[in-house]
Amino acid sequence: MPERLNASEYLLDRRLEAGDGDRVAFRYQGQDLTYAEIASRTRQAAAALTGLDVRPEERVPIVLLDGPEWVAAFLGALRIGAVPVPVSTMLTGDDLAFLCADARARVAIGATALGEAIAGMAAGGAELRDLILVGDGDVATPPALRTHRWDSWVGEAAGAETDVYPTWPDSPAFWLYTSGTTGKPKGAMHRHADLPYTAETYGRQVLGVTRDDRCYSVAKLFFAYGLGNSLTFPMAAGATTVLDPRRPTPDGVADAVRAERPTLFFAVPTFYAALLAADLAADTFSSVRYAVSAGEPLPADLHRRFRERFGIDILDGIGTTEILHIFISNRPGDVRPGTSGRLVPGYDAKLLADDGVPVPDGEPGHLYVSGESVATGYWCRTDVNRRTFQGEWIRTGDVFSRSADGVYTYAGRSDDMLKAGGIWVSPAEVEATLVAHPDVLEAAVVGRSDADGVDRPVAYVVPLPGRTPAAEDLIAFCTARLAAFKRPREVILVDDLPKTATGKIQRFKLRDG
Repeated sequence: MPERLNASEYLLDRRLEAGDGDRVAFRYQGQDLTYAEIASRTRQAAAALTGLDVRPEERVPIVLLDGPEWVAAFLGALRIGAVPVPVSTMLTGDDLAFLCADARARVAIGATALGEAIAGMAAGGAELRDLILVGDGDVATPPALRTHRWDSWVGEAAGAETDVYPTWPDSPAFWLYTSGTTGKPKGAMHRHADLPYTAETYGRQVLGVTRDDRCYSVAKLFFAYGLGNSLTFPMAAGATTVLDPRRPTPDGVADAVRAERPTLFFAVPTFYAALLAADLAADTFSSVRYAVSAGEPLPADLHRRFRERFGIDILDGIGTTEILHIFISNRPGDVRPGTSGRLVPGYDAKLLADDGVPVPDGEPGHLYVSGESVATGYWCRTDVNRRTFQGEWIRTGDVFSRSADGVYTYAGRSDDMLKAGGIWVSPAEVEATLVAHPDVLEAAVVGRSDADGVDRPVAYVVPLPGRTPAAEDLIAFCTARLAAFKRPREVILVDDLPKTATGKIQRFKLRDG
């Protein structure tokens, strides 16, 4: 790593120095934005933030739909040494107020399209002083809070010169809040070195992103997965990203894919399931060379059905907010459906039993990972930091097994694993079996105590549209394919499963319900 590093320079200035200023960086609502245009917008945002006295290492929440303003705000804050905090656009006003207060934010950027949530954030952000609004329309804000309109705010900074703050690889760069699968979100703190690291490991060595690629991500920019897909990897390579601010639906995404012809497509397993449930033409993804999945394990049968229907493999992998992007992955020419694949070059992993002893191949163990993109810790969470960040290793909270030839298979979250008859049961294995049933779209398995206080697997199942499978038939389907102790003792049909803003199933809500 160089002695001095600013991630904004790495992603933008290198492109201009390489002569890529006229190349298309982003496609947004049918319009092209070149690298030179994005650089100009970024410099304006940086100068405008400086004009509000935003200081190095000060946090700036970004609550925007995917678009050029999002990119300029994020890169502009990095450029002046501030810490952008991308925030989910699906959160409530109370959620946003909590994050603003937790980050001690004085300045925030929000979309008027999220009016009620932004109003709640403005009312509850205890230290907020300035709010920059993107879009038409009004948002109710407290009288003491100064509001600015993005276009005029950055317009006033046009032509202003702002030096790139002399950050180094270890300098604080940005925060990403965890998705809250187990409770209150935590701010994972990332360095300027982390973005280049993921670009050089997963982006280059697994996907092989080139300047000729066009990226389309269903996962939005506020999500660690989407940040890599739509910003880090394409910008590092001089490629093009298709930014879509709309809430994703199978038909809407399919229309965008047919119109924009991306070569790399990114989604989560639940959305791949939704695509299969929709009436889409078999050539919908004909432009795509690789499809990628992360966020939750991709069941083998879902992979099989997608490949048979659309003719492309899905590269499933695992990444976390704390590690920034995918660190174990299937890869082109080496896909094993139902597994997370092999370690991405640049990362190491170990699987440990409850007593800290390494487990043999084929046995489940707690996953620990090391690599240069691991966050430095959670903001103001001392107890959980001491449990999670252990020297060069991070305890991910996931349980995996590893084959003799180095392929990792997900078993579940540490808190989700359950024992039936004294033997460990992997919820992911039972869920994958249920999804293989022709009437099932999604499934989640949790442990529930019976009258004797013994945990039993209980399955919550979302049927395919128009299907109503009988619970006993689903149990019999599992019994024929799994060891008897793994079969669900009860199946509950539901319309949908509780999920985080990033598509992860909140199993704790099912357990508590």
